[in-house]
Parts: sequence; structure tokens; C-alpha cells
Amino acid sequence: MSLPGSGAHEAWMDVALAEAALAPTHGDVPVGAVVVRDGVELGRGRNRREIDGDPTAHAEVVAIRAAAAALGTWRLDGCTLVVTLEPCTMCAGALVQARIGTLVYGADDPKAGAVVSLFDAVRDPRLPHTAEVVRGVRAAESSALLRAFFGGRRA
Repeated sequence: MSLPGSGAHEAWMDVALAEAALAPTHGDVPVGAVVVRDGVELGRGRNRREIDGDPTAHAEVVAIRAAAAALGTWRLDGCTLVVTLEPCTMCAGALVQARIGTLVYGADDPKAGAVVSLFDAVRDPRLPHTAEVVRGVRAAESSALLRAFFGGRRA
């Protein structure tokens, strides 16, 4: 079940943005995610690649793992993944494999995005599952976090 109305998307994006804002405290790119179903948070995450030394510790994967643990199953049918940045190929594949019904994201990722920017890995009809996509929710705020992070590293 997808989240009803754009107000709910924006409210859950608040959670994802709060997670994203914490990632730079441990040297990670500010991306945050939350998995919800029927208005209930099941899992949240932020990028943890640097702190965990794990190349798969993207915000989406962390949130999906937490949601699966909360439900006791890998099948996240009826869930919505809300994330601040367009998922990469790995994360898009993970949400398809988890059977997540809806993806809500903030900023497009022209360098690595696998939903609209480079590929459409979540709505490809050749796959066994596809997801509804809502893009651009709080995109300016998501982009601002990324610009501040990378601007600080370049300075």
C-alpha cells in the first residue's frame, strides 16, 4: 500500500532527511531512508559505508534490512521506501527483490540513479516485480544536503 497523499510523502521525507543529516557525522554521504507500511515506520537508515566499511551499507539497504527484521520476512509487500536521493542500481535492485510497492525519493542522481537518470530498474516490465515511483519530494532540501557535504570536502 502506498502512502496516501503527498502530505504523507513529505512527512516521511522529514524522517529520511533527518537520517541523511546524521550521515556526515561519521564521514558518509548524506542520504537517508525510511520504510513504512500503513503509516507505521518499519525501518530507517542512513549511508554507513565509511563507518561500517561496507560497500553495501547504503541508506536504502540499511532501511530495508531493518524493515525485514521488524517484519520477520524479506517480503516487504505493501511497503513504501522513502529516500532522499534516487537509488543506485544496487538499491533499486534491492527494493525490487524485497517486493516494495512504492518508492518515494527526493533528488535525482544524474551520475548513478537507476530509476530515471541512467536506468529504470524499478519499473522494468521484464522483472518479476515493479514499484510505483514518486519523485522530487523535497528535492531541494535533499540536494542542499548533498551540495553542502561535497562543497565542504572540496574546500
